[in-house]
This record gives sequence, C-alpha cells and structure tokens, in this order.
Amino acid sequence: MISTSETSHSYDNFSHFTFSCLLCSRHPRGGSFIRPNKANFGVDFLTAVKDRYGLNDEQDVQHGTENTLVFGKKTVEFVGMDSIAEQQSQLNQLVDISVRECAVSHAGQKGEISRTCTNIRHINLSKNLISSWETVTAIASQVQILETLNISENKMKFPSTSTSVSNVFSKLRILALNQTEITWTEVLLCAPGWPALEELYLTSNNITVLERPDNVLQTLKLLDLSDNQLLDGSQLHLIAHLPRLEQLILRNAGISCIHFPDAGFGCKTKMFPSLKRLAINDNKISQWSSINELDKLPSLRSLQCHNNPFMDTEKNPETLRQLIIAKISQLEVLNKSEILPAERKGAELDYRKIFGNDWLAAGGNWNPEKNKPSEDFLAAHPRYPVLCLKYGAPEEGELKGRQPLTLKNQLLTLTIKCPEKPEQKPVEKKLPVRLED
Repeated sequence: MISTSETSHSYDNFSHFTFSCLLCSRHPRGGSFIRPNKANFGVDFLTAVKDRYGLNDEQDVQHGTENTLVFGKKTVEFVGMDSIAEQQSQLNQLVDISVRECAVSHAGQKGEISRTCTNIRHINLSKNLISSWETVTAIASQVQILETLNISENKMKFPSTSTSVSNVFSKLRILALNQTEITWTEVLLCAPGWPALEELYLTSNNITVLERPDNVLQTLKLLDLSDNQLLDGSQLHLIAHLPRLEQLILRNAGISCIHFPDAGFGCKTKMFPSLKRLAINDNKISQWSSINELDKLPSLRSLQCHNNPFMDTEKNPETLRQLIIAKISQLEVLNKSEILPAERKGAELDYRKIFGNDWLAAGGNWNPEKNKPSEDFLAAHPRYPVLCLKYGAPEEGELKGRQPLTLKNQLLTLTIKCPEKPEQKPVEKKLPVRLED
C-alpha cells in the first residue's frame, strides 16, 4: 500500500514543507518513506497486457510498411509480420496471458477486461505490485473461464475473516501463491471460493502451523508446501484426510520424522488415501524408521528423498537405493528413476540376506513355531516377515560369513589359465558384477 503525507520542519524561523511517500509493509505499524518521484504506482491489468504484447497505442517502436518495423533510422523486415500483427491485434483471441513483472497494481476500469479479453483461461500475474486479494478478485471477476492463476511474489493482504462465497474462481484449477506471505489460516478462509481447485502452490510463505481443512480443498490433487519450515512432522496429520490428494511436495520443509500412528507393522494407514507421489528432498530425516512408515501409505508409487541425513548411513548409492526399494513394497519410481521388476526382486532378496543374522539373533527361526522375532527387530524391519513369506527364510548357508553389501564384496573372481602353458600359474582378477561401457 502506498500513501502520501505532508511533513513540516522549522529551521531558523523558516518553515519548510516537504512531501514524501509512505510505503507500508505487511506489519500494521511498519513502513518506509521514499521520494514520490522514486515510487512506481503501477498500471492497470489491461495496460500491462497491451504493453507486453505490443498492442499499446503509444509504442517506442514505430510501424513502417506492412512487413517492416522502423527502429530510429533503420528498417527491419520480418517474415510473416502480417499474420503476427493480425493475431496480436485481436486481444480477444488471447488465451494464455503472462504479465509477470509488469508493475500491475490494479484491475482498471470495471468491465474493461471482460469486454476486451473474452477468451482468457490462464493468467500469470507474478512479481507485480498487487497489494491485496481484493485486487486479484477484481481482475478475476472479469474473466469468465479462468483455469490457471499465478500471483506469486506479490506481498499481499489476505482476508482475515470469512467472506461471502462468490463464483469468481468457480472454474479455477491451478493456483500459485508462492512468496505472498499467506498463512495457512488465510488459505482456509479463501478456500471456499475455490470449489474446483486441483493444484495449490504455497512455497516460501513461512508457514509453520497447519489446520485441518474441513469442507474445503476436497478436490485438491497437488499441494506444494516446499520451503516452509513446519514445526514437526505431525503437522502433516492435519492435511492427511484430503480425499483426492495425489501429489505432496515437501522439499526443505524442516521435517525430521514421519509417523502414521493409526497403523501398526505391516498395516496400511487411513491417512493420505490417494497419495501417489511424495517429495521430501532436503529435509532433516535421520532415521530409517521414517522410510519404514512410508510403506503404510496405500497408494504411494513415487518417492523423492535426496539430501536427508539418513542417506549418510550407507556410503554405497546402489545399496542405499536397494534398501529403500525393499522397505517400500509398492514403490515404482525412486528419485525419478523407474524401479524395474528385476531390480525390486534383487533388492528384496539382498535385504533378506543382509539382515538374516539380525533376524536370527532377535528370535527368528526357520521353524515357524519357534519364529518369534522381537518387537525391536520388527520395528526396524517391518517388511522382513513378508519377504520371508515371499522368497522363503534365508538358508543357513546364505548367512554364514555374510559381509556388508559393498562394491568390494560384490566383485566376481575370474581365474585365467593359459592352456598352451599348463605349467604357468593361473592369474586371478576381481571384476564388478556389471561392466559399464
């Protein structure tokens, strides 16, 4: 918000009056004074559109002949200029409009947008001078079929109390509110006006606390809360019952632990019933128990988990990948790489062998009547009993002298003999299982 003020100063019996401009911040008592000639008060939406798409009456570039543009004294010829000019002259043909960083601050004259741009479906209003949600509503109310709206990087004031529900955003499917300083409470207050919303982007808003969305956001399929430092992983429980949520992006969200307390070992949680894709990169997850918990998600198919402390417990990247695959039964894509059936089978067989001795030490036994692994073992390896049922318990010979699954221990020994010189001692070479080109 920008306002002007008059200040009076007296020096040596002379009064001096100066005018300054007050640039208000989100804080109710915050603000800064700047000179009026340094302030940009912005333009209306339609003016920005005309400027961006070269349709304004006052252009620095003068039109010459039909297929040329005149820059000063130079004439430049453009191939197909006629068709481009014809298309751009029809504002009502524009469907996808981007006025990013065009100093848009207000909607302009009421009804002008709807009369001029009749086919808009997608608008990018990011990084402008929009100061309130009311301005956004004033623009959107003149767009009949608005499906996508990006108003990121605008420091705005949002409603602090419930407002009457209108049909302005009735067809809106995708909304980006990144870096707008919106709170989760404000999201829920606005959400009744988004009855068809499918994707919501809320990155970098300093959101720390969530609330359960009752009767709102029920159509949501994607939610991005990246770069918000949530208080703890239990905050996720508050959004766990969104019935259609398929993708949850939580990069750098301060999460250190994931837990679904409603489900025990080997059971599926009722939380996040439709969640297929989860991104938890760049968090603070240090325990493998959080990865075990992800197996409780009934629909999870894709996981991104780079840059978490638990990954430092295994230095071999291939072994690390195998462990994650074996722990999450239904995973099909890990860190953007597809998991083929052969890779899954190998990972699960190796997992069964790697922790076989731990299983025996914890009370595991080949005799089903005596097979009673401890609660601690099951907590650390909840899928181990399932893998034993699937492939059979590891045989005693497989576990003798079992070494860690490192590259060194996966080398094959190749013995080379020369038939023409039987007296020569054979030569042994160690080679990796896979040879890269």
